Amino acid sequence: MNRFKIDIGKFKVDLKLLGDIFILAGAGLSMYYIVHSLLNDYVDSTVKNKDNEKKLKGILKRLQVGNPHLKEVNFNQYEKALLSSLVTPEEISVTFDDIGGLQDIVDELREAVILPLTTPELFEVHLDLIRSPKGVLFYGPPGCGKTMLAKAIAKESGAFFLLIRMSTVMDKWYGESNKITDAIFSLANKLQPCIVFIDEIDSFLRDRSSSDHEVSAMLKAEFMTLWDGLRSNGRVMVLGATNRKNDIDEAFLRRMPKTFAIGKPNSGQRRSILTKILKDSKLDEYEFDLEYIVEQTQGFSGSDLREMCREAAILPVREYIREHYDYKEGKLTCDVEELPVRPLKTSDFIKNGVISSNVD
Repeated sequence: MNRFKIDIGKFKVDLKLLGDIFILAGAGLSMYYIVHSLLNDYVDSTVKNKDNEKKLKGILKRLQVGNPHLKEVNFNQYEKALLSSLVTPEEISVTFDDIGGLQDIVDELREAVILPLTTPELFEVHLDLIRSPKGVLFYGPPGCGKTMLAKAIAKESGAFFLLIRMSTVMDKWYGESNKITDAIFSLANKLQPCIVFIDEIDSFLRDRSSSDHEVSAMLKAEFMTLWDGLRSNGRVMVLGATNRKNDIDEAFLRRMPKTFAIGKPNSGQRRSILTKILKDSKLDEYEFDLEYIVEQTQGFSGSDLREMCREAAILPVREYIREHYDYKEGKLTCDVEELPVRPLKTSDFIKNGVISSNVD
C-alpha cells in the first residue's frame, strides 16, 4: 500500500485527492447556506424596512396634520423610527378625573409640573427657580395608578408622550443604541412640550457596577449626559415609574427631584376609586352596600378593585343569559329592554370569593 494510495483491484484511490474533494464539497455547501441565509435576511429586512417606512410616513403625516408647525421640522432616521412610540394628547383618553383617591398628588402635579411645563410665563419672576423639573418619579406597588397618572399628565398638559421601552433602545449593532438614545432627546426637544415616559425604569437605569456590560455602561452614561444637556427651557421632562425605587442608581434619582409615592389606597381612597369605577353601573337601591365593600377590600390596589368590580358585573349578565338565551337558536328569547339585566348587589362581590361574607 502506498502512503497516499490504496489499490482496489484495477482501481487506485488517491486518499489526498479524496480528502480535498470532501473539503471542497463541505466548503461549497457551507458557502451555499451562508449566502442563502444572508439573501433571505436581506430580502426580509428590505420588505420589513419598506413596511416600516410606509407606516412611519403615515404617522408623520398624521402628526403634521394635527400640528402644522411640525411641517417645517426635519427629522433624522433615528427620530423617525421613534415616532412609532409617540402618543399625541388627542390619542390619550385618561384624565385626572378618571383617577380616584389621589387628589393631593394631582393638585401638586398641576402646580409643580403641569403649569411650569405648559405656561412658563406664569413664573417669569422666578423662572430659573420655578421651572418644570427635568425628571419626575412615581414609585410604589404595582396596580396603584402610576402609569395612569403619567398618561393623565400628558393629556392635561397637552404634551406629546414618548413611551420608551428597553426594546426601543437596545440594538444588536454596536453604537446604534447610543444613537437611538441621542434621538430620544433630540426628538423630544423638537416636539416640546414633551414627556419622555419610561415604565419600569429600574430595569433601564438600575445601579451601575463594575460588572455591567460595556454597552450597558455606555448607554447609561450617554443617557445621563443628554439628560443634563437638555436645552428645552423646562418643556421636556423625563417621567419614570417603578415599584423598585431602591434599584435605581443614585445619579439618576438626583435627576428626578420630584418623587411621588403611590401606595395602596386607604379606605377613603378606595371609596373614591370604587365610586368612579361603578359610576356608570346600575346598583341595587336596597341590596348594595358600598361601605361594606370598602371595609372588606383593605390592601387592594386600584387595579385589584377594578378587576373585582368586573368579576362582580359578570354575574348578573351570566344569570340573564342562562335564563333568556336559546343556545340552539343562538339568540335571546326576549328583548333586553323589556327585561333588563338586574342591578349589582353586594352579594355579587361576595360570590366571586374576593371579599368576605361576614356582614355585621
